[in-house]
Amino acid sequence: MENQKQRLGRLAEDAAQAFLENQGFTIVERNYRTRVAEIDIVAKEAETLVFVEVKARGAFSRGGPREAVSLAKQQKIILGARFFLMERGLVDVRVRFDVVAVYEENNAFRIELIRNAFQTD
Repeated sequence: MENQKQRLGRLAEDAAQAFLENQGFTIVERNYRTRVAEIDIVAKEAETLVFVEVKARGAFSRGGPREAVSLAKQQKIILGARFFLMERGLVDVRVRFDVVAVYEENNAFRIELIRNAFQTD
């Protein structure tokens, strides 16, 4: 049985997926897992493969969505993206790392897309 935080996370991912699809993204995979990382959503926008971290922000959450994705979390997502590309034999592919912030407000969701939230360096 899922707790309230897990439920909010699942609902936020569902809302983020619907939002991205409405924005013209094609969902490639959800909840991609490796032994070192999990990527919430892998999507395609035009010719770019987009690795998306979904951050649910409830009424009592502290900090913004960008701050919620720590440097360590960014590094894990980047590593997970490398695994994803390697497993599928994808080379010379344009990639981007976005964050979708899902704010729960008055029993509804407000969604913010942060493109290029972080980069590989």
